[in-house]
Amino acid sequence: MSTPRFKLFFTVPQSSLEICKQAVFSAGAGTYAAGKYSEVCFETPGTGQFLPSQGAKPAVGEAGKVERVEEIKVEVLCVGRDVMLAAVEKLKKSHPYEEPAYEVYAIEDV
Repeated sequence: MSTPRFKLFFTVPQSSLEICKQAVFSAGAGTYAAGKYSEVCFETPGTGQFLPSQGAKPAVGEAGKVERVEEIKVEVLCVGRDVMLAAVEKLKKSHPYEEPAYEVYAIEDV
């Protein structure tokens, strides 16, 4: 049976991109071919939108106002559930937002 693989997607403002990438890489995310390649990811620029509610403490904008932010979407492979969980934990600790936007998908071995 092969090691389970996951794809971690997250968005981050350009100003915090390298900090967040290094955090997930330090957990082992972005490593391919038994370590022959590391710090592998794909980046796509885009615009994020959110409306902070009262009581929120947004890093950008203010509660009650729609905010649009230029962000980068990062896609990175995590080989092993332990790597994926560690990468998500490190992402949450390094990301500037109160609630970072991220998704994790299991990858089928076909």
